[in-house]
This record gives sequence, C-alpha cells and structure tokens, in this order.
Amino acid sequence: MIIPARNEERNLPHLLRSLQAQTIGHENMEIIVVDDHSADRTREIAEQFEVTVISCPSLPLGWTGKNWAVWNGYQQASGDLIAFLDSDVRLAPHAMQALLAARANNGGTISVVPYHEAEKFYERLALIPNLLGLYAFTSPMERTNPQKGLYGSCIVTTTADYERVKGHESVRAELLDDLNLGAQFMQAGVPVTNYIGHGTVSFRMYPGGIRSEIEGFSKGAVLSTSKLSLGTTLLVAVWLIGLIAAETAPFLLGTSWWLPFAVGYVTYTAQIYYFIHYTGRFGRWLPALHPISTVFFIYIMLYSIYQVVFFGRVAWKGRSIEVGGRSKT
Repeated sequence: MIIPARNEERNLPHLLRSLQAQTIGHENMEIIVVDDHSADRTREIAEQFEVTVISCPSLPLGWTGKNWAVWNGYQQASGDLIAFLDSDVRLAPHAMQALLAARANNGGTISVVPYHEAEKFYERLALIPNLLGLYAFTSPMERTNPQKGLYGSCIVTTTADYERVKGHESVRAELLDDLNLGAQFMQAGVPVTNYIGHGTVSFRMYPGGIRSEIEGFSKGAVLSTSKLSLGTTLLVAVWLIGLIAAETAPFLLGTSWWLPFAVGYVTYTAQIYYFIHYTGRFGRWLPALHPISTVFFIYIMLYSIYQVVFFGRVAWKGRSIEVGGRSKT
C-alpha cells in the first residue's frame, strides 16, 4: 500500500487506524507512507503507527508532486498487488478484502469513488460536484471509452500491469494523474473498473477549510471534462441545464411558468435525495436547498477556467502546478 502524504496530519491517523483494523490482517499488508516535504506532523504521526515511512526526494523538473511521491513509494514496494491510497481515505474493516475480491473477479485495475463524509457546512457545498463526479466515473457510457480514467483516491492493480504501463512515470507531468493513468491502462489492454465506495471506502476531502476545497475541486474541473465520452458529457450537460432551470422556480412566482418549474424543482430534489445515499453525507436540508451547491459548482468551474485558460497553472498544497508541465514549491 502506497500513501502519498503532504501536510496530512489531520487525515492520516484515520486511514492508518482503518488499515490496522482490516479483516485480512495488518501483518499481511506492506504499508508505505511517502512524506512529501510536509511542514506539519505528518511524518511523526506515520511513524507512531510503525509503518514504513520514506522522505520524498526533491521534486525534479517534469514531474508533478503527487506523481513523484507515488513513484518513489513504488520503488520501495514489494509484492504482486499494489494499492494507492490518498491520506484522506477511510476504510471499513472489510474494505481491502472486498477490493481484492473485486479486482480478482474483474481483472485489470480497479478504483473506488469514496463516500464523502462532509462534516462542516462549507464541505457540504460540494454536493453537486460530488454527484456529478460519481456519475462521470461510473457512467455506463464510459465502459468503452479509451480515455477512461481511474479515481485516484483508491486504486488497486497488479505490479505486472503497473509496470506494463510504466506506472506514474508515464504520466509524470500530468495534473490529472488518475485520469491519465487509467487511459494508459486502457490503451495497454488492461481493463479499468470503477466502483462506488458507499459502505466500504469513504473520505473527508477538505477538513482544512474552504480554500483547500476550492483549490482541490478547481484544479481539475475543466480538464477532466475533456476525458469523458461524448455521451456522458451530453447527459451531464442536459441534467445540469434542467437543474439550473428548475432552480429558477422561486423567481417565477406569480407567473404562468411557476407551477411547471416548481414541479421540476421537486423532481430534481427527489433525485438528489436518492443519489446522495450512494454519494455522501451532506446533511438533512442542503439537498433540498441544492441551488446553494449549484452556485458553488458554477463558481468552481469559472475559477478553474480562470486558472487553466488564462494562467495555465493551478494552486494545490502550497505548489503552483503548470498545466501539463511542472510544479513549483
């Protein structure tokens, strides 16, 4: 198991405790935490759990930070199976056993879209982005997409398949390492399967504040759409247009348009309450007040365009990352 960690003192204990509680037995897992130049207690915390902790070498030109950390962790790993886990992931006790069984049944490489444990109000603003992300990764129309991506928070593959595509070295300059790595597997004839993590794999994405949430979502919001199949993109666009139209219902009171738009609002609200059962915990009332999250989603998309199109770089974890280029600390 390879866990890249940069300033993850809040998240890392939850993941490492959940790994200790796995039904397959902690002693059957090789756990490697890669300390990616953290400025907090990340390394100290990892060492308390008696796992292998390595320091990531200085970031070379042509690599993004996470890719470099994961690649260095892989150099220290052994065994025929390998899992890549983000530090914010939390695993149910049966999770690794279920993941290994799923990979054995399907072959190839698998990844999981975790269930989002959103605790604070600003975290719950991610309702609409999370819903759309879950659909994008599990859409039936993505099954034959040659650019089909993986969800980077939780990936399980074989060492042989990983080496076959030259691993993260083959996507070393890519900001969206998981999407591009999935495409590499697909092009090499290695099947890619994405699962919903409800009941098995969860995460708390941005406990550090709304700034990290905005940076995290916006760094890939625009670029990721280019990897989707045309069918998935069109369905998402139609659903979003309908959602935004339905959310104008309160502004149409007193007009002949109010009733049909209000019916649309109620219909979308019912859909959202159904889908969040598999997506995450966003509180009792925010799904009914989904226009708040829709505004957040629109802001994220506009901010992503602002960074990617006009500046060609994004900010993440204290680094300025050039799109398709290199990182600067």
